[in-house]
Order: sequence, then C-alpha cells, then structure tokens
Amino acid sequence: MNNVYHLDLNSKNIQGAKIALLPGDPFRSQVIAESISKVYGTDNEKLAWKREFCTYLAEVNGEKILITSTGIGGPSASIAIDELAQLGVHTFIRVGTTGAIQEFITIGDVIITSGAVRLDGASTHYAPIEYPAVAHHEIIDALIEGAKNSQIQYHVGVTASSDTFYQGEERDDSFRKYTLRKFQGITKELQALHVLNYEMEASTVLTLTASMGLKGGCITGVVNKRGMEKITEQHLKTGETNVIKAAVASLKYLK
Repeated sequence: MNNVYHLDLNSKNIQGAKIALLPGDPFRSQVIAESISKVYGTDNEKLAWKREFCTYLAEVNGEKILITSTGIGGPSASIAIDELAQLGVHTFIRVGTTGAIQEFITIGDVIITSGAVRLDGASTHYAPIEYPAVAHHEIIDALIEGAKNSQIQYHVGVTASSDTFYQGEERDDSFRKYTLRKFQGITKELQALHVLNYEMEASTVLTLTASMGLKGGCITGVVNKRGMEKITEQHLKTGETNVIKAAVASLKYLK
C-alpha cells in the first residue's frame, strides 16, 4: 500500500480515523496525543514523522483520532489537509497559538475562530478570494463546550491569517523596520473591524475544508498581545496548555 508523499501515511495505518487535530509544532503532536490518552484512558502511537509533519494516532470513545503537525503557514497546512483528505479524514481542527489584538483578551485565553480574514496565498489556490473562510458550526459548538468543560476563558470571532509573521502582522520587532504600505495601519483597521487575533493557518484550514465539503475549525491559545511583542516562555506554556486542554475536551462532542 502506497503512502501519501509528504505525510508518509496510508489508509491502513490511520485505522479509519476521520478526525484530525492539526498543531503547527511537530513536537506538540506527542503532547496532544499523551493528553488524549490521559483524559480518555486510551493508548497512542507515533505513526510517522517526515519533514514538519509528525503524526500520532490516539483514541476517544472507540474512535481513532489523528494528530498531525502542519509546520508554519498555509502552504504546508494545505499539504497536510489535502493528503489526510485523500486518506478519508473529514474533520480538521487547527490547535495552535496566537497573538491577540483586542484589549479585552488576556494571555492564556483561547480563541475559537468563526471565520478568517484571508491574508494568505495558499487558500487562493483552492478557492477565489471572494470565497469565505468559515468554520463548520458543529466544530465551533464542540470547541465552545470543550473550553467550558475545561473552565478556560474563550472568545469566538474572526481571526486574521497572515502568510508572514513579521511584515503581514505589522510587527515592529523585525530586522527590517520598514513595513510595506499595504500593511501600514492594518492592525488598527482589523481592530476596528472587531478581528480578535493574528495567526498564520486558519484561513487556509477553513477555506480548504469548506470548499472541499469537509469540516474545519480552529482554536488557538493566546501567547501574546499587541504592544507586548515578546513571547515569554511562561506565556507560551500557558497558551499551549490551555488550548490543548480545551481541544482535547472538545473531542467528546464531535461526531
């Protein structure tokens, strides 16, 4: 049986899994798998690790669950989603970290994306820019229940997904201090439009899944805020811990 090229997986070794959690960091795949095992009292195993794509297999209430890392950004996320879909996976949830741009959001909160501003390029290879990047309502509901169950403060709303971490998010801590005119003032504009946060994959995940008739969602843990550019080790740990806890708890509500 041939494996899909990038993920090094096949339809046999994923054992009928239909749901995939998608962290960016490959080392986070193991952490999520072990968290699932702890919460649901089941085993997990590593299936493959090729390039940025690290996959574990876990189980919740008799259903197999994949945890596949995507690396950073839309292009590699699109590869992971496309190849998992080829193997029969139909539900995809990004589990990542994010920077908030609204004052009322605090470090450690989780953001459940209802839709994304498409500042990426990868999604345009699957649907025209007029096509909305929207999360599936069943996944939004499950993620809300997971956050509530975990007693974690959550926010539901629109996310901005940028192809670049520094320029596209109008950060002032990059090597080149000049920001292209198209991005100058973008943060203030997004804040006025009630966009909650910046990250780099949601628009790709949501556009691909919706346009292919699949289910997609995104939950991210807040690890920094605008005006607080440096991501500290403690803030990163808090955001990662909370988003994993909420995402794992949400699995019991998914079909």
